[in-house]
Amino acid sequence: MLSGMHPHDGPLTRLRRSHEQSVLELLRKYGPLSRAEMGTRSGLSRTTLYDIVAGLVTSGAVVVGTPYVEARKRGRPVEKLSLNPAAGEAVGIDFARRAVHVAAVNLAHEVVGSAGEGHAADLSWPERVDIAVRLLDSLTTGAPGPESGSDGSGRAQAVHLGALRAIGVGVVGPTTDPGSESAHAQGIDGLPDLLRKRFGVPVLLDNNTRLAALAEAVWGAAADSSDVLYLRLSHGVGGGLVVGGALHRGRHGLSGEFGHITVDPAGERCECGKTGCLETLASLDAVLRRYRAAGGGADSPAQFLDAATAADPPALEVLARVGSEVGGVLAAICHAVGPGVIVVGGELAQAGDALLEPVEQALRQHLMPLARHHVDVRRATLGEAGSALGGIALVLHETPLLTHYPQPVSEENA
Repeated sequence: MLSGMHPHDGPLTRLRRSHEQSVLELLRKYGPLSRAEMGTRSGLSRTTLYDIVAGLVTSGAVVVGTPYVEARKRGRPVEKLSLNPAAGEAVGIDFARRAVHVAAVNLAHEVVGSAGEGHAADLSWPERVDIAVRLLDSLTTGAPGPESGSDGSGRAQAVHLGALRAIGVGVVGPTTDPGSESAHAQGIDGLPDLLRKRFGVPVLLDNNTRLAALAEAVWGAAADSSDVLYLRLSHGVGGGLVVGGALHRGRHGLSGEFGHITVDPAGERCECGKTGCLETLASLDAVLRRYRAAGGGADSPAQFLDAATAADPPALEVLARVGSEVGGVLAAICHAVGPGVIVVGGELAQAGDALLEPVEQALRQHLMPLARHHVDVRRATLGEAGSALGGIALVLHETPLLTHYPQPVSEENA
């Protein structure tokens, strides 16, 4: 990767390359860092680190900037090191049940833009990929899509796909090896090849709820924690674990299926074949049925959330019961994995404190005393773009994106 920078290949050169790789890896994984933060994470001596950083800045691989602060403080502003934004961009695509969401981030961890579009549940994969391409085209031209991100000025930012290095893709359900029986049953066995042909870059595939967990740990509600438990309460119930800053998939990609933890053995039959799963109690459809059984008249999840916002007693009662059940499940998972932050996302999380307070109360009740004050419960912040952003985080964490970063300009060509 760095051979263009060093004409010799002796032991000292190889050691320097190793140090350079360490610095680039940290910036790729964590985004902008100060030299002090870099020193803590890298373990390099101050002299070695400053020498390595100086070389990478000269080469154009790393840039130095001063983050904007609203209140100017005394002293010199702390400089942050980041990967050169011009070194490339990563794209994330979320193929949800009834929508496609896309997002783009440069290698400095700056979100360039995002967009999304709904579709019929039975749409074919080639048609869904067409939607993704069209949404990315809208970011490329700077034209806003049905839901689009901007730079804060009201103008959509343009994605330069010529710099594209990889794509992270989220899909519904467990993800296994392409070509396996499970992948064929899900209809996703040909998706990676289809995307590679359209974009001409490597494709990383994972469960979209797990990717939302990773995104919340990198850019969202849990950006200050390296051990995160994420639970999504939507049309389905699922989750994800980030352990030590890395996404945990489990054997055969089956980690995070929290919706299929049994809550009521005598309960309703679940799509998975078992009975009384959390999904039969806390999915949007299940919550709506429970609300109607309690005397509520909502015909859609949106109407139920409106009722909860208006403090409708049956709606609050249902949310209290759901929150208690969710909190009990989360406590059991906490005892197994010990997260520092729990993030609750999905449409049902829009109910806010009416749901989260019962969740937290049940969590504290079921956790062993030693753990009760070491877990924070937070609401997800990234919304529908979360899984697409998680695809990007997957790319930034797991692929060598700096193969062709800008090389130093020689004196002959200056």
